[in-house]
Amino acid sequence: MLKLWLIRHGKTEGNKLARYIGTTDEPLCQEGIDFLGKMDYPDIHTIYVSPLKRCVQTAEILFPGEPVHIIEELAECDFGEFENKNYRELDGNPKYQEWIDSNGTLPFPGGESREACKSRNLRGFDKAVNGCIRSHVAEAALVIHGGTIMNIMEEYADIHKPFYEWHVKNGGGYEVELDERMWQNGRRQLRVETSIMEG
Repeated sequence: MLKLWLIRHGKTEGNKLARYIGTTDEPLCQEGIDFLGKMDYPDIHTIYVSPLKRCVQTAEILFPGEPVHIIEELAECDFGEFENKNYRELDGNPKYQEWIDSNGTLPFPGGESREACKSRNLRGFDKAVNGCIRSHVAEAALVIHGGTIMNIMEEYADIHKPFYEWHVKNGGGYEVELDERMWQNGRRQLRVETSIMEG
């Protein structure tokens, strides 16, 4: 069995202000750094990360001295015209209201659709899993984004819940396991072990 820790990056200034932070490459805020310093993760030597600073920085804090493998496809969604704005700043924007009325199913104006983002994230996750299988890794961490985790869990978790119900706060995530042979044979499922402490 392959054990994976799916960890959302620490808090950023944009997260504190409830902004849509996707392609914006901002670092962790001091509050996020301090919180991660109190987290207790096991020693893991294989770490996959999104290319964005907030994920790379989180991995460096949680797993100091360990090399990270960057997978571009694990990056967060491109929120287009909503990028780096929060709901107050978007209030009165007809495109935003239309997106809200669709229950978040419409593509982000000038950005990605949820389907395109999910497809990309799942390709990135597949790269990480295959990398572990090829290298005979028994335990790995993926330090990624909230949306990326939600896409992976909605698609593969053995507990069936809709996308938004897989939301985790900064520093939170899931411990999951998969059977490598079944995965390679196309029976792709993650067994949810625990939910990681959130902050």
